[in-house]
Amino acid sequence: MLEDRATAVSSPTQWPAAYPQGYAVVDVETTGLARDDRIISAAVYRLDARGEVEDHWYTLVNPERDPGPVWIHGLTSETLAGAPLFADIAEEFAARLEGRVLVAHNAVFDWQMIAREYARVRREAPVRQRLCTIALSKELGLPLPNHKLESLAAHFGVVQQRAHHALDDARVLAEAFRPSLRAAAAGGVRLPLLECRPLTEWSDRPVPRQASGGYGGYRAGGWRPSRKRPACPYPNPGRYEDGKRLKQGMRVAFSGDTSTERELLEDRAVEAGLHVATSISRLTSLLVTNDPDSGTSKTVKARQYGTPIVDEAAFGQLLGDVEPADE
Repeated sequence: MLEDRATAVSSPTQWPAAYPQGYAVVDVETTGLARDDRIISAAVYRLDARGEVEDHWYTLVNPERDPGPVWIHGLTSETLAGAPLFADIAEEFAARLEGRVLVAHNAVFDWQMIAREYARVRREAPVRQRLCTIALSKELGLPLPNHKLESLAAHFGVVQQRAHHALDDARVLAEAFRPSLRAAAAGGVRLPLLECRPLTEWSDRPVPRQASGGYGGYRAGGWRPSRKRPACPYPNPGRYEDGKRLKQGMRVAFSGDTSTERELLEDRAVEAGLHVATSISRLTSLLVTNDPDSGTSKTVKARQYGTPIVDEAAFGQLLGDVEPADE
């Protein structure tokens, strides 16, 4: 069974030819979780094709703003005041990522933060694929109590020394990723690689502070590439019904990681005549997610409201034949 293979640390003699030739295990600490938040520290462990460490790198980053939840990451304004700006470390960071698969725990978050920082300095991160260790642990069927990094580390006997410190979190993840990668290779498991598309449009806007939301209740708001979509011209015909076609005007929401860049997927939905919703309500016609059991606020609300849920692949097929709105 894969659970048994995942505990093995010996490298299989027959390595899958389709596996990547190198990995960049990444962790970033940030001012928060919103789209306009900033990176304040970053670490990269470069690994070879079989998961062996080649080198590692770490830097602080001056976010030019309040550092956010200091009680979590421990980085104060005074500590970050003399740190380089992201523009100053962008080239070195890129050199560490170049030609490698980005590996992270909840990789979509790290990738989006990195992509936005590069967009701000009018560059592109040289990353074309990412691998989430949460997704890999699911593929391997690891008997974990939850999807926290500490649980993955404990499963492989990796000791955390400084949780929420980018360098130590990256080290821990690299040490847990190596046996995971070898277990996948031994079991002939296809790695859950997802495409990374750099942002080409960006816009930072001031976000009002609120009493709730954001990172640990610290702040709320959003950051999105600058694109204005026209209002959906069609009335909402109601919920999607399994086995039937989507209909123009239906309200569609998205949650979690997608193989197609989220912005492009939303654009396709808009072009088909659908209304892209940013939240779930009783009027939402459909939720698109590849992980319906993730426990995000959207999936929880969708279950509460009885909102239909489909994965990205099924949604892609439905987009090919959307029923016109009633005249």
